Amino acid sequence: MHAVDRHLPKVLASSLQPQAIVERFARQHAWTPEVRLEAPFIERAPAHASVLIPLVQREQLSVLLTLRPTHMSSHSGQIAFPGGKADPDDADAVATALREAQEEVGLEPAFVQVIGTLPIYTTGSAFIVTPVVALVQPGFRVQPNADEVADVFEVPLDFLMDPAHHRHHLVELGGVQRSWLSMPYQDGPKERFIWGATAGMLRNFYRFLLD
Repeated sequence: MHAVDRHLPKVLASSLQPQAIVERFARQHAWTPEVRLEAPFIERAPAHASVLIPLVQREQLSVLLTLRPTHMSSHSGQIAFPGGKADPDDADAVATALREAQEEVGLEPAFVQVIGTLPIYTTGSAFIVTPVVALVQPGFRVQPNADEVADVFEVPLDFLMDPAHHRHHLVELGGVQRSWLSMPYQDGPKERFIWGATAGMLRNFYRFLLD
């Protein structure tokens, strides 16, 4: 079963313009992230990671997302931002996000303008994730790494920032209640089922732009 947040306001179109988002980060205003820690479902040592939230500057901003192959050991078959575990050679969390985006989908840093980060998000699989938000100039060439990415696509930011499209799920597994979000998007004949950590970070981005 799920509940939908039709009662909540969507982010105004004026707040979804590139300059408005840049100014939002520059103000460093006080706000409260809604989801920061998932209930753990794997026992292992925590690992630091970063994801890139790429806002592609189309006529209206869109978010570039990936579909993970089904053969992967973690989060297989799920929709995700480009990103992954920190490398010892990475200078910081931003460097991790940029490197991973280039390795996974061929997004060259020259097309990317990092504008800020969202609060750390800890997944149930023990990844301590820094979401890095960036504007992306069109004209980049998508070159998916088949070992890590099965598909690359974009979803309009205004769709994702409308809570009427946010579904709350509650399930009981092994006697433990777990809650999670989803944001299903109909992309032509395909339903892009965005859920889990990706949906949680997008929900925090919604709160950031709304507050």
